[in-house]
Order: sequence, then C-alpha cells, then structure tokens
Amino acid sequence: MLDFAHVVAGPLCTMTLADLGADVIKIEPPTGEIGRRIGPPWLAGRSVISLSMNRNKRSLAIDLKTPAGLDAVCRMARQADVVVESFRPGVMASLGLGYDTLAANNPALVYCSISAFGQTGPASDRPGVDGIMQAVTGLMSTLGDSGSGPAKVQVPVADMVTGYLASIAVLAALHEVRDSGRGQQLDVSLYNATILLQQTGLASYFASGAEPQRLGSAAPYAAPNEAFPTSDGWIMIAAYDPARWTALCDVLDASDLHTDPRFATNDCRVRNRSALRHEIGRLLADRTTRSWLDLLSARDILCAPVNGYDDVVASEEFRASGLDQVVGVIRSPGFVLGPSQPPAPADQAAPMLGENSAEILADYGLSESEVALLTDSGVITDVRPRPRSAAS
Repeated sequence: MLDFAHVVAGPLCTMTLADLGADVIKIEPPTGEIGRRIGPPWLAGRSVISLSMNRNKRSLAIDLKTPAGLDAVCRMARQADVVVESFRPGVMASLGLGYDTLAANNPALVYCSISAFGQTGPASDRPGVDGIMQAVTGLMSTLGDSGSGPAKVQVPVADMVTGYLASIAVLAALHEVRDSGRGQQLDVSLYNATILLQQTGLASYFASGAEPQRLGSAAPYAAPNEAFPTSDGWIMIAAYDPARWTALCDVLDASDLHTDPRFATNDCRVRNRSALRHEIGRLLADRTTRSWLDLLSARDILCAPVNGYDDVVASEEFRASGLDQVVGVIRSPGFVLGPSQPPAPADQAAPMLGENSAEILADYGLSESEVALLTDSGVITDVRPRPRSAAS
C-alpha cells in the first residue's frame, strides 16, 4: 500500500489497514508531510499527532517533483494493491500520479482519494480541515449549552470518522478486486463522512423540520439522559425507558416525580427537560458520585462517572481493554477489535522521516546502484547510512 496522505484522516485510514497487516509505505517529501509539524505537544522533538497516526508503516522520503523520483514511485505503483492520497483534487494528476495514469499499468489498483469536499461538485476545489468540517456540516451548531456560542469536539472527530470510513471503503474495494480483478478509484470526503456521523440528528431534522437545540450533555430524543452534578463531581444517567425511570424515582425516593404528569412518558420528559433536570439535580446534589454509582448500578440503572483523562487511564475498564500501548516514545490507544481477536504481532513505532527509503526501493526492484544514485542526487532521504564498501 502506497500512502501519500497527510495529517489525520488519510494516515488514520492507512494505519488502520497497517494494524490489520498491510505493508504500508508512507511516501512523503524530503521535508516530511505537514503532520510532522503539528504541535504541541512534542515527544523527543516529534509531533505527537504524527506519532499517533503512523505506527506500523515504513517511510520513503522522495522528491516527486524530480523525474527520477516520479519514475521510481510509478514503478512501485505497478506492484501496489492500494494507493491512498489526501491532496486537493487534481494535485496527484498534476504530479503524474493520478488514478487514470496508474491504473493504465495496474488495472487492479484500488486508489482511495480523501479530500475535504470530494473529487467533483461545486466545492471540490475548496480546502478544509476538521474544524471547518464540524462547522459547515452543522455539527458545531449542535454542541454546547443553551445560550452558548458554537462549540467544537476537541478530538478531530471529522478526520477520525473519515479515516475509518475510508479504511472500510478500501477493504470493500479489495474484495471486489478479488472477485473481478477490477480496481477502482474511491472518493471519500470529510464533508460526507461528517454528515454521516450525524445520521440520527439529520433524520430527526428531516422528520420535524426543527433545528436542534444546544443541550449540553443531554440527548435530544430521551430524558433523563444527561450528566448531573453530585456533591463532588458529575454523573451521567440514562434512565429513559419505563422500567429504569421507575427504578430511578425509587432510588431517589421521589414518588412525586413518578406520578407527575409532566414526566409520565419519555416524550413528556423530553418536552419538560428543564424542569426534570432541576428536580433530579436537586436530589443528586447531596451524595458523592461514587455513592450514587453504587445505588443506581444495584438497580440496573445506566450510569457512569464523567471522567477526566486522569480517571480514564487509571480505571479498571481501561486497563482491561487492551488498548493501552507504548510504541517507541509514544503512549496511545492501540488497535484492538475485541477479546476474541488473536494476539497481534508487536507494533512498530511510527517511522522517522526517510527511515526506510533505500530498503523500500530495493524491495520494489530498484537496483543498489539506482538507489545509490537517487540518494547521492538528493532525490531520496535515507536516515540509515549505507554500508561502507571494502574499498573505502
């Protein structure tokens, strides 16, 4: 797999496939892809964002604006199963690496193009990053509390969902190659992916015609289903189905809530959310989060502490998840599908820029003298020194 992607969405797609066993070659300019320069924070002088998106890959640093560099990569593309790129539409074609060019010599090639607004359409030439997508797709308008300004999900959720959807698309296209021998170009956009992320929100909008309200931690379709303050923190409670609503009223010793016609059904509770929030919040304020967790869990009422990251990484759930991983200098969540997944080989740290350049080109059939010429002329960067000859 040849990976021309940068920053988050594309690199996450290729890292997911690398985690599943693909041999991913990260192709980047001699100065490195721009994700390597995003920070803080930094670890050992390297971008944490880049380190977290590029494990299990090999790096080829090569100047594609030189005839020799372009020729080398075109030769590699003839043997590749997959190409992933995340430039603006038309950039790869201008380099001589567009789908039509590469597919002419490799008809089975799966070519995944990731862009802001897609390869066609009125906005296809517009750039876009995660925050822009959260804004333009309406997601940002739904976040925050009533009366607040627009809010953003801090993690790059638009990039992340795009990367995961792109990896699914690649796997589906490879299945088609196995059946028919035909490759294809995939058009995956941050815009479409972020719209799909809001499936329930937009379906509700189409049904009601009403713009969603900013509800903080609450769900627009269910109540109570939000975070409430306790004496020492916050607790998330989801008790909107009839049995759990009855149990919650019992635990809170609040029979008046159970008989209040404003709260008789989930639909009623949603319409009277503010009053319900006030009543439940008043009753929860006199005990600790831990105390309420024990009482509510004993009645099978869905609840959880509102954790900070300190709490998350110290929790039994996180320790048991198998996700906690240290690879190279970075600690980050690893890739685990579930407890039935067989143990995976040890992950490899994200590569240094050009860490594998000579090795990769040799793997793709370039001779030692060709690789040496590319290195000496500055077309490729290889941080591993070549062995000295006996004559030297």
